[in-house]
Amino acid sequence: MTTRTSRAEPRPRLAKDEIVERLRALGDPRNVEGMRRFGINIDSHTGFGVALPVLRKIAKEAGRDHALALELWDTGIHDARHIAGMVADPAKTTKREMERWVRDLNSWDICDGTCFDLWRHTPYAYDKAHAWAGRKREFERRAAFALMAGLAVSDKEAPDEKFLAFLPPIEAASGDDRNYVRKAVNWALRQVGKRNAALNRAAIASADRIAATGTRSGRWIAADALRELRSEAVQGRLRGARRGSAVKRVR
Repeated sequence: MTTRTSRAEPRPRLAKDEIVERLRALGDPRNVEGMRRFGINIDSHTGFGVALPVLRKIAKEAGRDHALALELWDTGIHDARHIAGMVADPAKTTKREMERWVRDLNSWDICDGTCFDLWRHTPYAYDKAHAWAGRKREFERRAAFALMAGLAVSDKEAPDEKFLAFLPPIEAASGDDRNYVRKAVNWALRQVGKRNAALNRAAIASADRIAATGTRSGRWIAADALRELRSEAVQGRLRGARRGSAVKRVR
């Protein structure tokens, strides 16, 4: 006699209120103070100080749930907004939602986390990187260059032209002396320059132009980027990549 295999029951959806209560229980005021020392904009009124690995564990339990992400973001709770970026569906994310969320950004960690966990995977990532690069608000502008850095790391199949197009806005923003902007500009420039030998040369030339502007932030961005892009570690890896490509062509 054969037995019929029962169909697995669907996983119950985690509710927003359940997640918020769990975050409240897991929070630690000492973590909040520690995060503030690293420049994270959080206090006891806006977040609970739950560690990032714990947030990722909760997000994994929740699974991909775009409706939940929108609800969590709207709480305004720092920890909940981290989870929102982790569980949101890039395929369901709209341009309007991205604009609404980017205007809410007020801390570098939420900015970078949302860019890496969500926005770089959306169909609008390149368009928004260019659009936001000219914004006035600090974290909206940072989001542009965090997106550029994330795309340079993860979009393995994109042609060089996509990343060469990032260099003019990088140069244009190099005079912005605000800490979280200049660090993101530097980050984007370095990631573009580490993709391959051609982009490395282009990024080094871009850094030289930035240095020539003479601005305080430009000098720092250029010096830090050139130190890494010209380093033996980076140049050796790029030489190895060129040799590997040559072998593949011969075969």
